[in-house]
Amino acid sequence: MYLYSLTLQQATGIVCAINGNFVGGKAQEIVVARGKSLDLLRPDEAGKIQTLHSVEVFGAIRCLAHFRLTGSQKDYVVVGSDSGRIVIMEYHKEKNCFHKLYQETFGKSGCRRIVPGQYLAVDPKGRAVMIAACEKQKLVYVLNRDTAARLTISSPLEAHKSHTITYSITGVDCGFDNPIFAAIELDYSEADQDSTGQAASEAQKHLTFYELDLGLNHVSRKWTEPIDNGANLLVTVPGGDDGPSGVLVCAENFVIYKNQGHPDVRAVIPRRADLPAERGVLIVSSATHRQKSMFFFLLQTEYGDIFKVTLEHKRDEQDRVHVTELKIKYFDTIPVTSAMCVLKTGFLFAASEFGNHALYQFQAIGDGDDVEASSATLMETEEGFQPVFFQPRGLKNLVRIDQVASLMPIMDMKVMNLFEEETPQIFTLCGRGPRSSLRILRPGLAISEMAVSQLPGVPNAVWTVKKNVNDEFDAYIVVSFPSGTLVLSIGETVEEVSDSGFLDTTPSLAVSLLGDDSLMQVHPNGIRHIREDGRINEWKTPGKKTIVKVGSNRLQVVIALSGGELIYFEMDMTGQLMEVEKHEMPGDVACLDIAPVPEGSRDHVSLLWAHMITQ
Repeated sequence: MYLYSLTLQQATGIVCAINGNFVGGKAQEIVVARGKSLDLLRPDEAGKIQTLHSVEVFGAIRCLAHFRLTGSQKDYVVVGSDSGRIVIMEYHKEKNCFHKLYQETFGKSGCRRIVPGQYLAVDPKGRAVMIAACEKQKLVYVLNRDTAARLTISSPLEAHKSHTITYSITGVDCGFDNPIFAAIELDYSEADQDSTGQAASEAQKHLTFYELDLGLNHVSRKWTEPIDNGANLLVTVPGGDDGPSGVLVCAENFVIYKNQGHPDVRAVIPRRADLPAERGVLIVSSATHRQKSMFFFLLQTEYGDIFKVTLEHKRDEQDRVHVTELKIKYFDTIPVTSAMCVLKTGFLFAASEFGNHALYQFQAIGDGDDVEASSATLMETEEGFQPVFFQPRGLKNLVRIDQVASLMPIMDMKVMNLFEEETPQIFTLCGRGPRSSLRILRPGLAISEMAVSQLPGVPNAVWTVKKNVNDEFDAYIVVSFPSGTLVLSIGETVEEVSDSGFLDTTPSLAVSLLGDDSLMQVHPNGIRHIREDGRINEWKTPGKKTIVKVGSNRLQVVIALSGGELIYFEMDMTGQLMEVEKHEMPGDVACLDIAPVPEGSRDHVSLLWAHMITQ
């Protein structure tokens, strides 16, 4: 028997992340995979990351991708996992959930070498998706619409090649021509037969283009070419009217532009001045920013340095696009990420590999005078290509505005009760290097700080109240002081208001919703009944007596005056608060309460409890 563990607190490390319009409209969201859970995040106007939805997937998510059908207004999510299935989902705003559209089975469950699920690539026009394994198998699914404009998915088309290791795949932007997928592959068939190891040392990586013929419904190997053996990542270059198409091949120490029928354009990755010569520089994550008139790439190295990559291109007389120059400029340095997402709203979401994740805002797009390497200035010497050096600095183009807590990785943990509390604390050592931290965990629910307001003094009571019984959220925060009452309105921000109808020149004893849509404030000199239309009814205490205690529910109010007199009020059918009965107690009332009225009953006699102390 195999059991699935459901933890009280979900994983905080992020495996992969994508961004797009998943809810619909102009806003952009971020979908992150935390191992076995899927979260939908969105930065609000203040730059705080809000979680719109979180769901357990009961499996291990290995990769994510998104696509949009031509003419559609929202993006779909493609999930690759250890389930042996490809899953396509969309987010339903009304139900606040991910709706599973298709779940196609293609292999055994588990993270296996030859079962697809490790890599995902989508055609930029949303016409096909490729899912690949670490070795041998690749499957292509054709995406389309039916007569009711609903998404459809075809049977899988095989693009397998035995004795081949796959390092990275991506979709090539070729406009509306047949979809093309690019892959970095290594054929080890000869190395497998050679016991001396000679063939293994001479094994060569290749960049391979796979073409999906939509007419024949067939996938073929269109083009293959040897590439640098240090190649580890592919990045799609915009095509059609937006760019030259093709891919960026990220290799050790180099970024190379490649396309079928186009000469290689290579530039060296700038390296830190204090980095040992024998240490290489690898790209570990990338993000692409596209606008109608321009595009650029952000590539991050294993040391955390981000570089801005741009391509200079022009069209010839045959309307073919040629890349003339590739530029790599130092941008900023942030903690190493497992994924980066550039939002159209001017934010960069960095899913950190270790430590807290962060949301950055762009202050500039790297047009300043920073170290730059270019294919036009690439120099080759007897020892190889001439390196370009730079010195890391503080953030210049980015500013961090929010972060999401992450314990990844936990290096050590102890459960102890050092603070002598009711429940022991969990002490953890988290992070790596200079970002390491000692964190203390306690059982309980976390509280998110939404707003902070300074108070003019020390309050003695606080209430939250709705305007209508059917409202989802409270409308006011009422704070009582010894000499007055402060009313704060709850909205996008929390701010003081003066038109609520509450009396602010006296302390408050009780504030509550009365009936369905009116408010009540009890203060030492009377009861203030605030109607929905703004009318205010005031009941004053007789003589020099003051109200000392109060108990109420939605339809009834009981007050205790100084001297021990109880007065009982009820709301009638017209919504008026009427005085019903008085009762003299033999001494001052110390406290009282009244039970709530059951739903749908107005004639229920509530129990009244009073405790008396005679002087």
